[in-house]
Amino acid sequence: MAEIIWTDPALTDLDAVGDYIALDDYNAARRLIQKVFERVDLLRENPSLGRVPRDLFDTPYRKLVVNPVYVYYRVEGVKVIIIHVTRSERQFDMTKISGRD
Repeated sequence: MAEIIWTDPALTDLDAVGDYIALDDYNAARRLIQKVFERVDLLRENPSLGRVPRDLFDTPYRKLVVNPVYVYYRVEGVKVIIIHVTRSERQFDMTKISGRD
Protein backbone atom coordinates (compact mmCIF):
# COMPACT_ATOMS: atom_id res chain seq x y z
CA MET A 1 0.00 0.00 0.00
CA ALA A 2 1.34 3.41 -0.97
CA GLU A 3 1.67 6.36 1.37
CA ILE A 4 -0.08 9.57 0.25
CA ILE A 5 1.94 12.74 0.77
CA TRP A 6 0.32 16.10 0.14
CA THR A 7 2.77 18.94 -0.52
CA ASP A 8 1.96 22.27 1.10
CA PRO A 9 1.46 23.96 -2.31
CA ALA A 10 -1.04 21.24 -3.34
CA LEU A 11 -3.04 21.74 -0.15
CA THR A 12 -2.97 25.49 -0.72
CA ASP A 13 -4.21 24.91 -4.29
CA LEU A 14 -7.07 22.74 -3.02
CA ASP A 15 -7.99 25.33 -0.38
CA ALA A 16 -8.12 28.03 -3.06
CA VAL A 17 -10.45 25.93 -5.23
CA GLY A 18 -12.67 25.24 -2.23
CA ASP A 19 -12.73 28.91 -1.22
CA TYR A 20 -13.72 29.95 -4.73
CA ILE A 21 -16.59 27.45 -4.90
CA ALA A 22 -17.69 28.33 -1.36
CA LEU A 23 -18.35 31.91 -2.47
CA ASP A 24 -21.45 30.57 -4.23
CA ASP A 25 -22.18 27.32 -2.39
CA TYR A 26 -20.41 26.37 0.84
CA ASN A 27 -21.88 22.86 0.89
CA ALA A 28 -20.81 22.18 -2.69
CA ALA A 29 -17.28 23.21 -1.77
CA ARG A 30 -17.26 20.83 1.21
CA ARG A 31 -18.56 17.97 -0.94
CA LEU A 32 -15.91 18.60 -3.59
CA ILE A 33 -13.05 18.72 -1.07
CA GLN A 34 -14.29 15.49 0.50
CA LYS A 35 -14.58 13.86 -2.94
CA VAL A 36 -11.02 14.90 -3.83
CA PHE A 37 -9.62 13.35 -0.63
CA GLU A 38 -11.64 10.17 -1.20
CA ARG A 39 -10.41 9.78 -4.79
CA VAL A 40 -6.81 10.56 -3.84
CA ASP A 41 -7.07 7.94 -1.11
CA LEU A 42 -7.74 5.35 -3.85
CA LEU A 43 -4.16 5.93 -4.99
CA ARG A 44 -2.99 4.03 -1.89
CA GLU A 45 -4.08 0.77 -3.49
CA ASN A 46 -3.66 1.78 -7.13
CA PRO A 47 -1.03 4.51 -7.67
CA SER A 48 -1.39 4.23 -11.44
CA LEU A 49 -5.09 5.12 -11.30
CA GLY A 50 -4.45 8.55 -12.83
CA ARG A 51 -3.34 8.90 -16.41
CA VAL A 52 -0.19 10.36 -17.88
CA PRO A 53 -1.20 13.71 -19.37
CA ARG A 54 -0.19 14.42 -22.95
CA ASP A 55 1.68 17.54 -21.81
CA LEU A 56 3.69 15.49 -19.30
CA PHE A 57 4.40 12.35 -21.35
CA ASP A 58 8.14 12.23 -20.64
CA THR A 59 7.86 13.10 -16.95
CA PRO A 60 7.02 11.09 -13.81
CA TYR A 61 3.74 12.99 -13.32
CA ARG A 62 0.21 11.66 -13.55
CA LYS A 63 -3.17 13.38 -13.41
CA LEU A 64 -6.24 12.25 -11.49
CA VAL A 65 -9.51 13.79 -12.64
CA VAL A 66 -12.02 14.66 -9.92
CA ASN A 67 -14.47 16.95 -11.70
CA PRO A 68 -14.06 19.90 -11.78
CA VAL A 69 -10.42 19.59 -10.65
CA TYR A 70 -7.23 17.89 -11.76
CA VAL A 71 -4.89 16.45 -9.16
CA TYR A 72 -1.28 16.15 -10.35
CA TYR A 73 0.98 13.67 -8.62
CA ARG A 74 3.98 11.42 -9.03
CA VAL A 75 4.82 8.00 -7.65
CA GLU A 76 8.15 7.44 -5.93
CA GLY A 77 8.48 3.84 -4.79
CA VAL A 78 5.77 3.35 -2.18
CA LYS A 79 4.94 7.07 -1.98
CA VAL A 80 2.35 9.02 -3.95
CA ILE A 81 3.25 12.71 -3.81
CA ILE A 82 0.43 15.15 -4.56
CA ILE A 83 2.03 18.12 -6.30
CA HIS A 84 -0.71 20.40 -7.64
CA VAL A 85 -4.49 20.80 -7.76
CA THR A 86 -6.23 23.02 -10.29
CA ARG A 87 -9.65 23.60 -11.76
CA SER A 88 -10.07 21.72 -15.01
CA GLU A 89 -10.97 24.77 -17.07
CA ARG A 90 -7.65 26.45 -16.33
CA GLN A 91 -4.84 26.33 -18.86
CA PHE A 92 -2.09 23.86 -17.86
CA ASP A 93 1.12 25.53 -16.69
CA MET A 94 4.19 23.31 -16.19
CA THR A 95 5.69 25.83 -13.78
CA LYS A 96 2.89 25.01 -11.34
CA ILE A 97 4.25 21.50 -10.81
CA SER A 98 7.99 21.83 -11.31
CA GLY A 99 9.87 22.33 -8.08
CA ARG A 100 6.91 21.46 -5.82
CA ASP A 101 8.46 18.86 -3.62
